[in-house]
Formats: sequence, C-alpha cells, structure tokens
Amino acid sequence: MFELNGKIALVTGSSRGIGKGIALALAKAGADIIVNYIGNKEAALEVGKEIEAMGRRALVIRADVSEEDQVAALFDEIMQNFGRLDILVNNAGTSQPKDIFEMDSADWDRIIKTNLTSGMLCSKRAMEIMRNQKSGRIIFISSVVGQRGALFGHTHYAATKSGQIGMTKTLARTAAPYGITVNAIAPGIIETELLVQTHGPEGVQELANDIPLGLGKPSDIGYAAVYLSSDEASYITGITLDVNGGTNYR
Repeated sequence: MFELNGKIALVTGSSRGIGKGIALALAKAGADIIVNYIGNKEAALEVGKEIEAMGRRALVIRADVSEEDQVAALFDEIMQNFGRLDILVNNAGTSQPKDIFEMDSADWDRIIKTNLTSGMLCSKRAMEIMRNQKSGRIIFISSVVGQRGALFGHTHYAATKSGQIGMTKTLARTAAPYGITVNAIAPGIIETELLVQTHGPEGVQELANDIPLGLGKPSDIGYAAVYLSSDEASYITGITLDVNGGTNYR
C-alpha cells in the first residue's frame, strides 16, 4: 500500500526542513524526485544524493518559484528530463516574526509572493501537464496558523497559509474533471531550522510544552504527503489534513 513506484514528484523548497522530509519520504515510497532550492546548493545536492542512495532518480534544480519565468524554466527542465509530472508539493515558503505594527508593505509583498504566489504559479504549470495525463496529485503545505491564526505576530505568514487552504479547495473543484486531486497538509510545530530562526530556542521550547505529542519531525509531514499522493487517496480532494500532534486550538 501507498507505493509511488514510477511516479515523478516535484517538491519545492526541498533542500532542508519539511521539504527535505517530504522529498525523502516520497522517494522511500518509490518516486523519483525533483529537488528544488533557491539558496543552498550544497544542501540540495546532499538531498539528491540521499534520494539516489535509495535507488531513485534525483534532479536538483535551482529556481525561485515565486518568479514566473523561473517557474517556466523549472517545468521545462522537468519535462525534458522526465516527460511527465505526477506529484507537486507546494512547500516553498518562509516567515517573519513581525506583527501588524512592525511590518511594512515590502515585508507583506515578500511573504505573499514567496508563500502564496509560488503555489499558484507552480500549480498552474503542473495542472496543465496533469490535465493532459488525466491524473495527478497536488499538495499544499499550509499550517495550523492558517486555520486558527498566529498567536503572536506573523500576520502575513498566517494570511498566506489561510490563502493556501482557500486555493486548495478551489483548485480541487477545477482539477477534479481531469483526474487530479488537490489537498493541503496543515503541520503543527515541526522541528526545523526555520522554526529555531524565527522563534529562538526558548520560544521553540515554550511551543513544545503546549503540544500533547511534543514537536513533530519533517518525516511526519512526509508520510502524510505519501498518503495523499498514493492511489489509496484517489477519492480524497479539497481537504486539509491536520498533522499537529494534538496542538491546542485555543
């Protein structure tokens, strides 16, 4: 069950953190992976090596997926190398610990473009390919804050994560006639480099204390992505799957 043998998957922002966890989980299930990165080439190449060590193919491509021309080049390279795309995971994103009083319009535009516009651009290109194939899986990596709002600050981040859920529901309806499913995963607090950067060690510990199952790991999100990418999930679309260790929704 939940095998992805012969599938081709693109995971945006997969050189580290949740994206890396998803890429490795999909590869473990049998998929060949396009590892996308924007800054850390060495880390992305290491992820590619881990995937190849499993006996899968890995294609490492640098592209800023918030820029339309770079997305076009990314998908052209995918088609040249694989001739198809079965799975898209819109994972690329970032955050910033600013509240409405601290942030300016440049902060807002950057986070919206990185987290939300990128998903639209990649989904459009992926759906064009998948429509011709009459099959495909698209997954957005949203967040618990997309459902409840951020507790402190992160105003623009929360807006993008809510936006991803809305886009998921809408694209699910658009894609259904073509055999494409579109779903979201809403992680809770996952132990990543970005989490430490944005909250600091003490802030991370404070967050962990409020989670019944403690901090999650990137692989926890990866396994959820494997399920939603599998044939067994073919009748599931437009949902948001919570993977949050029992996070309190107060």
